[in-house]
Amino acid sequence: MRYVAPARSSVDPAVFERPPLAAWNEYAALLRGEHWPTVKTLDALLPLAQRERFVAQTRAVLDDGLHYEQRIHAHGAIATREANWHDLFNALAWLRYPAIKRALNAQQVAEIALMGPSTRSRPQYAMTHFDEAGVLVAVRDPALLALWDAHDWHGLFWRRREAWLDGSIHAEVFGHALLEHALTEGKLLVGKALVFACAAGDDPAGDDASVTARCAAGIADGSLLRDPLQLRPLPLSGIPGWHPDNGAEAFHRDAECYQPLREGRSYPPPVPDIASPRS
Repeated sequence: MRYVAPARSSVDPAVFERPPLAAWNEYAALLRGEHWPTVKTLDALLPLAQRERFVAQTRAVLDDGLHYEQRIHAHGAIATREANWHDLFNALAWLRYPAIKRALNAQQVAEIALMGPSTRSRPQYAMTHFDEAGVLVAVRDPALLALWDAHDWHGLFWRRREAWLDGSIHAEVFGHALLEHALTEGKLLVGKALVFACAAGDDPAGDDASVTARCAAGIADGSLLRDPLQLRPLPLSGIPGWHPDNGAEAFHRDAECYQPLREGRSYPPPVPDIASPRS
C-alpha cells in the first residue's frame, strides 16, 4: 500500500524528538513551523555558488520534455513541489549531502543515456532504492557484521544493544522517503544500508564526514550501487530510541520489521577505510 504522509497540522510533534528526524533539528523551522516553506525559501539556503537550484515544479517546467534527473544535470533545476513532505525532505538531503546527491544524479543520467528514459537498469534500481530509503552505516566493531549477515536481529539490537550507544555502529538516514515515513509515530522503519568500515576509537563526528565523502566518491566512480543486492536491509526501529517500544526484549523477538534471511542471500563486505592512519 502506498504511504500517505500526514497533513502538516496533524503530525505528532514527538516524532521530531526521536531519530531519525531528531538528527535534522537544524531544519526545525522548515519541518515544524505552522506554514510550509516556499521553494524560494529552500533555494535561499543553498550556497550561492552551487549550480543546482530548487525550482517550483510547474507545468512550464515539466513541459521541457526532460527526465527529472536530466533536468538537474543539464540545467541544475531540481523540480520541487510546494507543500509536499516528500519533496521537502528531498530538498533537505540536497542541503546536507550535496556531493552524494550530485553523484547519484550523474550516474542516473549516464544510465538514462544507455537505457532510455522509460527503462531502468540494475544500477538505476539500486540508486533509486538508496535515494529513497538509504542509510549510511559506520561500523567500528566488525563482529557486529556476523549478526547482521545472519539476520540475528535479537543479537544485533538486543544482546549488543550497547553497540548502538557507544559508537561501535552508527546509522545516519539519507533517504528522503524514509524520513517522510518517520512522520508517522510508531511506524516500523526499514532502510537500505551501505556499510563503511571505520577504525575503532576514531571520532564519530569525523567518521560521519569521512563516510559521506567515501559514499559520494564510491557512487561517482561506479564502485557502489551497481546492483540492489549491494544494499543491506536495516530495521531502524530496532536501534535504541528509534521506536517507542524497543526498550523491551519482546520487541526484538517478534517485531514485523525483522525478516528472516532469505535462502541464498548474502551481503557484500563493508566499504574499507583506506584513509591514512591517524597519528
